[in-house]
Amino acid sequence: MHHFDYRGGVLHAENVAIPDIAAAIGTPFYCYSSATLERHYRVFADAFTGQPARVCYSVKANSNLAVVATLARQGAGADVVSEGELRRALAAGIPAAKIVFSGVGKTEGEMAFALETGIDQFNVESEPELELLSQLASARGLTARVAIRVNPDVDAKTHEKIATGKAENKFGISWQRAPSVYDRARELPGIEASGIDVHIGSQLTDLAPFGAAFSRVAAMVEELRARGHDIRHIDLGGGLGIPYRGDNDVPPHPDEYAAMVKRTMGHLGCSLTFEPGRLIAGNAGILVSRVIYEKRGDDRNFLILDAAMNDLIRPTLYDAWHEIKPVAEPREGVETTLYDVVGPVCETGDFFAKGRELPRLKSGDLVAIMSAGAYGAVQASTYNTRPLVPEVMVRGDAFQEVRARPSYDAMLKQDIIPSWLD
Repeated sequence: MHHFDYRGGVLHAENVAIPDIAAAIGTPFYCYSSATLERHYRVFADAFTGQPARVCYSVKANSNLAVVATLARQGAGADVVSEGELRRALAAGIPAAKIVFSGVGKTEGEMAFALETGIDQFNVESEPELELLSQLASARGLTARVAIRVNPDVDAKTHEKIATGKAENKFGISWQRAPSVYDRARELPGIEASGIDVHIGSQLTDLAPFGAAFSRVAAMVEELRARGHDIRHIDLGGGLGIPYRGDNDVPPHPDEYAAMVKRTMGHLGCSLTFEPGRLIAGNAGILVSRVIYEKRGDDRNFLILDAAMNDLIRPTLYDAWHEIKPVAEPREGVETTLYDVVGPVCETGDFFAKGRELPRLKSGDLVAIMSAGAYGAVQASTYNTRPLVPEVMVRGDAFQEVRARPSYDAMLKQDIIPSWLD
């Protein structure tokens, strides 16, 4: 469920008409619904009522400070994968004691900053990382709380670019090798390896891969305990999918997911950490764009928008499907056309949809690209020297720009012409 719907023939974000935002901010822009963010967080967190669980929002899904701060006020922790994301989580009001640091390539500087900040947990993904973390922690007289990320070699049945739990993926340590790595961790100064971490991918729409991975992890916890390791907490990552295609695309409900977790993990007596990102932010955001031209061709018809692949790259990068809605509600029986919905960037890959049936649209009409709250703005670029689009947050009948569109002058000032060209 989200809070974007038609009222009086016009698409609204909560109680705000989308054309009113477009008139004030210009297009294209991202729009986020506070009510949707809060609802999705609560539905997931409440599914684990009665279990020793915490929810650490995956900041990489949408790192806007307004989004992270909204979730911080709901009690969320944060899962971060860089020093920049760690700084964002702290700036948004998430305490260091509720932050976990993931990622395969943490640098010495990033780990030092995280240690000095006092984060709760490092999800360690390689033996060299473990050795370096030990050196950094012991040199400071600190102890790093560690969960070693295990690669369970489970096919998540998702897009190959967002699958992370197979042996061929770069993430984690082989589940077969992991016990010996725990043995090494026990010998290292400054390391407390009391947890285990697993994450097999994103946008999973079937519980079976989760069940296979979690069962393997549960067996490993028992094996590690038999070897004398005090495993007290388990980080199960994120990955539960969202409905991109409305009622035709319904992944498992968080309640079903929670029941499966209880079946596979409940007997271990461990505290649990979850790292949902897309599940919370995905359907809480839309990308609003204006039609520049309707271009009728011999082979196909094109709807050319003022948004482009540099603003939302998911269709190009992941073959992702996003629903596209006219902001003005179509009348019943209105004429429709098959469009390739594209942007103005000079790339054939600059598209949002191909062969999509939509009402006939014309220059100036507004459209909303739905389910764009996760991996939208965070993956945007300034390709073709296009400014990053602004981001807007809505709450009830109020809206505020939470990231401004940079001016061309500001963009040009980021470059420096070397002295020998003066």
